[in-house]
Amino acid sequence: MPTYTYQGVARGGQRVNGERIAPSKQALQIVLRREQISPTRIQEKGKEIAIPSFGSRKVTAKDQAVFFRQFSVMIDAGLPLVQCLELIGGNQENPAFARVLASVRSTVEGGSTLANAMRQHPKVFDDLTTNMIEAGETGGILDTILQRLSTHIEKIVKLRAAVKSASMYPITIISFTVLIVFFLLWKIVPIFTNLFASLNAKLPLPTIIVIRLSSFIGSFWYLLLGFPVVLFIVHRQVKKTPKGRLWLDNMQLKLPKIGPVMRKIAIARFTRTLGTLITSGVPILDGLAITARTSGNAVIEQALMRVRRAVETGRTIIDPLRDSGIFPNMVVQMIGAGEQTGAMDAMLQKIGDFYEEEVDNAIKNLLALMEPIMIMVLGVAVGGIVISMYLPMFSLLAQMSSQVH
Repeated sequence: MPTYTYQGVARGGQRVNGERIAPSKQALQIVLRREQISPTRIQEKGKEIAIPSFGSRKVTAKDQAVFFRQFSVMIDAGLPLVQCLELIGGNQENPAFARVLASVRSTVEGGSTLANAMRQHPKVFDDLTTNMIEAGETGGILDTILQRLSTHIEKIVKLRAAVKSASMYPITIISFTVLIVFFLLWKIVPIFTNLFASLNAKLPLPTIIVIRLSSFIGSFWYLLLGFPVVLFIVHRQVKKTPKGRLWLDNMQLKLPKIGPVMRKIAIARFTRTLGTLITSGVPILDGLAITARTSGNAVIEQALMRVRRAVETGRTIIDPLRDSGIFPNMVVQMIGAGEQTGAMDAMLQKIGDFYEEEVDNAIKNLLALMEPIMIMVLGVAVGGIVISMYLPMFSLLAQMSSQVH
């Protein structure tokens, strides 16, 4: 019998991997499921080449939302699972996604469940997706689950778009300001410097500072151009370590003005994800583990894993949520009320709706505040250089005027 290597997620959220001897991939999947391990990848040792989940185009959240929406309509119409995958995959414009769907269809044809087939492509179908699909297959409500998945992904896409809109404007203005200042110091200021030197003009302090900056840029421009690249690489390397990622995400939440917005986005995502999972029949402990891993913030992930451990010991969810210090009292109280009334899923969805609206308003207010600040920064930077270059001209004109009289 062949030897297979596997990767998977245990029931407690721990990632596991190893090697097993089994008659087939499907047989190994069954064995792992009995051991409460959800396989994400199974590969025959030395023979198979894993089909990549990326290609000329990345599989976007929008691609997934459209896929799940089409899939739910076809399942609701009574089409067989394999035929649905074949039809959608054949009409898929994204070649990377088409290859993934072809692999999923082939695995399902071999006797695997849809959830297990999707788990073999974790870069496309995350834990949230596969657990909800598994709950839908088990409960016989796959079409409903697919609709919920589509709606959930569309909401997440909206949140991401909100973050992008909040960051693009200041990044564009700052980049534009840096380029203008760099050009003025590199090309324009040296012209004035030569003029002042030929006239033996007495230079005021602002002009001296600008000239020295210009001289530095002229000599070490390559260091300035390479600094953003080095900063980006360092940021990526720090974020790869657990402590570094935790520190960066914690700093992000503490930034003035931006931090509260990021916290609201994290809360909206947490409540929306957990509410969707519970509504779909996923157990609360599994839901908390999945929500933690897909939160996108190490601080939130750490807090939710502490909440999960507390709930696992028999405590209610409200106390560890309050003890975390991450979630506002209103959120904690509403979740606690939902837990007591047995309507936690509905309460979580209401909190998600509320905070999504809060995020929209907060971003509008943030952009309204940042617009005049960015314009003022641009004006001060460019205007300061121009004025510092004209100050010696005023002194020269005053000297010439006094000599004439």
